Amino acid sequence: MKQNEDEWLEYQNIIEDVVKRSGLDKNIFYDLRGNHDIFGVPVVGGSFDFFSKYSINGQLARRGNVNSVTLETGERKHLFIGLDTAMSVGLRGPTNLFGHPTDQLLTQLDSQLSQWDSQTNKPVTKISFGHFPLSFSASSHSGKSLKDIFLNHSISAYLCGHLHARFGKNLKRHHQSTSSQNLLSLQKFFQLNMQQIPSGSAKNCSFGAPSAEEFWEWEMGDWRKSRAMRIMAIDRGHVSYLDIDFKSGAKKTIVLPTFPLDSRFMSTSSWHQKYECQHMVPSSYETIRALVFSVSPIVSVVARIYDARPGTLNIVLETPMTKVVVDMSRGDFYAAPWNHKAFDDPSPDRFWLQIEVIDIMGRSTLSELRPFSVNGLTTKISWTWKEFFVMGCQWAELYYPIFWSVIYLMLSILLIPRLLLLFSKKQYSYKSFIVEKSFFNGIAWVFQDLCRLPITWFGILGYLIYLLLFPWFIGQVFTDGEDKGYMTYMGWVVRSSNDNGNQEYIGSPDIMVVVLPHLIFVVLPATFVAGALAAERGMFKEHFLSLSGKKEDDDSGQMNKKSQVLDKQGDRRLKFYFGRRCIRKVLLVVCLGICWKHFMNCRALMKAYEMNPLFHFPGYSLAIPLLLAYTIYKTRRI
Repeated sequence: MKQNEDEWLEYQNIIEDVVKRSGLDKNIFYDLRGNHDIFGVPVVGGSFDFFSKYSINGQLARRGNVNSVTLETGERKHLFIGLDTAMSVGLRGPTNLFGHPTDQLLTQLDSQLSQWDSQTNKPVTKISFGHFPLSFSASSHSGKSLKDIFLNHSISAYLCGHLHARFGKNLKRHHQSTSSQNLLSLQKFFQLNMQQIPSGSAKNCSFGAPSAEEFWEWEMGDWRKSRAMRIMAIDRGHVSYLDIDFKSGAKKTIVLPTFPLDSRFMSTSSWHQKYECQHMVPSSYETIRALVFSVSPIVSVVARIYDARPGTLNIVLETPMTKVVVDMSRGDFYAAPWNHKAFDDPSPDRFWLQIEVIDIMGRSTLSELRPFSVNGLTTKISWTWKEFFVMGCQWAELYYPIFWSVIYLMLSILLIPRLLLLFSKKQYSYKSFIVEKSFFNGIAWVFQDLCRLPITWFGILGYLIYLLLFPWFIGQVFTDGEDKGYMTYMGWVVRSSNDNGNQEYIGSPDIMVVVLPHLIFVVLPATFVAGALAAERGMFKEHFLSLSGKKEDDDSGQMNKKSQVLDKQGDRRLKFYFGRRCIRKVLLVVCLGICWKHFMNCRALMKAYEMNPLFHFPGYSLAIPLLLAYTIYKTRRI
């Protein structure tokens, strides 16, 4: 959660060893700052900013947040732009989770991406890379986002990390602009599928017709635990990649098909439009192509195409690939001629490609079997719920809607039953619920019974007001630990590094990882459980009075008569449940679960920010357990 210089020295030594063993020029390496590299760093360039001291970028004096390099060949330009969107004031984790692009950074990015637009003699392939997925990137102060810039320039791909391969293998996302206002309002918060549905499919082949504004976002796993590495290739404008898993050891041979592209993760609407309008470069479609890396000489490379239409994979093409003599420092480039028009099909996953490589030792290596579509159609892939959770949700946009929804829900379930209790002639209780069973009557009964425990009711209401108006806790947010800051639901307030007062509300929406779990998994369940305990006491009281023959005065005699009409079997069940108060015991177990969750949250915060729960966050840490304990005590008897 903070910086450790020994780890940075180890990192520097490892990178120097990588550069030395590879024989590559150190200047072509580019390391990028992530959120862990800024944990507890009060100011970039300060004494605790070890990234600027030990990283390759730092040693080569790459001080800007946007750095670009252009590689030019005889036919194309290739523009690569690296982004550092980490916090400028580095809080400790866990409230340092999002990328925070500034307006200045977005202006620089826009300028870098447009640097070759005025020169039309060569097409430009644009690639950007950064640490944070767009789902974990906030908007700038003016409301602009990285996605807006990328769409405006229709980059080919944005490469990112951050998620450490914990949530699935399909952490990819296709972004495309749309003119539909309804979709826009939804897509501000969610994208339900990996591939975004375009707003229109009409073909426009007129001269100067704008191409689709789109790009692919490709997250990849980490090296530290997943031992993941990615090789990316740009072949005549076609961008492809291969993720390699080194957990099982080094690979003798690596095969990266560069054309045709994988229709699941690499096809785009613009390539489809070019194909339909015959604007594509014919030479880029005339061969199957692949990059091969091997520790041993290669003796055979064969491309196979399978037809999946019968329901099974049947080989429809098997052709040897020949080595193309090019000036390459590593790897070999292979190609095989084919009739691409024979594979023009409206189904994007009918045809599948696999390449087999045999080296001089007789070892056979197969590339991943992947679908392709020469006409640029996309195979629809659905996310798992975990993949959707981290890639399909725009968390920076969702934080305040979720926060205020929970707050309004809790205020509603506290205040509406209270107002009904004070001003409505109809009172809701267990007896009224038995007479007229409905969801509303049940909720009204539970929370009106909670209102009859005034200390618990006022305690929960007061705690909500406290969470809205006062600091949640005070802690050490930087590595040095000299100055403390305090956190509210809007962010951290910390002392400025130049002693110019306080910096207010930094780390938003990052603080959602503390705020939302506390509200949704602690405060809200505790409110429902407190109401349930109060309602269970009312049920037990009614049952006890019915057994003892005592009757309470009630304005509705008819209601009493109806409530006592129970069949014998149901009466025996009620005696069992009420006699042993089984419902109460279940609720006590739920209370223990809520308190355990709250304890684990507090424990993590104490460790992260070096806090004492009694001095630095007594309201946050003690209010809910004390309210639950009081409610349990008050409802133990009738």
